[in-house]
Amino acid sequence: MTRACTAVLAFAYALSPIAPVHAGDAVAGKQKAVVCSACHGIDGNSINPLWPKLAGQHAAYLAKQMKAFRSGERKDPVMAPMAMPLNDTDIDDLAAFYASQTPK
Repeated sequence: MTRACTAVLAFAYALSPIAPVHAGDAVAGKQKAVVCSACHGIDGNSINPLWPKLAGQHAAYLAKQMKAFRSGERKDPVMAPMAMPLNDTDIDDLAAFYASQTPK
């Protein structure tokens, strides 16, 4: 019975539409976030209400939003060109960095 359950779960996981989350490197993300800090703050705690605080957000959420800006699925005249040159590793690293920060 256990072997059958394991096989069913493995099959269901393989067919799952949810993409696996790749853990980014927060240290690398901190280095890549220098440009982002102009609007979002050095640690992701923006002081301007026009720009969101990124500190403490879930990494998967941040990565999804950055990828949506990059693809054009999400429209923003400032963020789209910022996200365009980022590859998936850059995005995962940035997401890991901001997720590791403490919101203030």
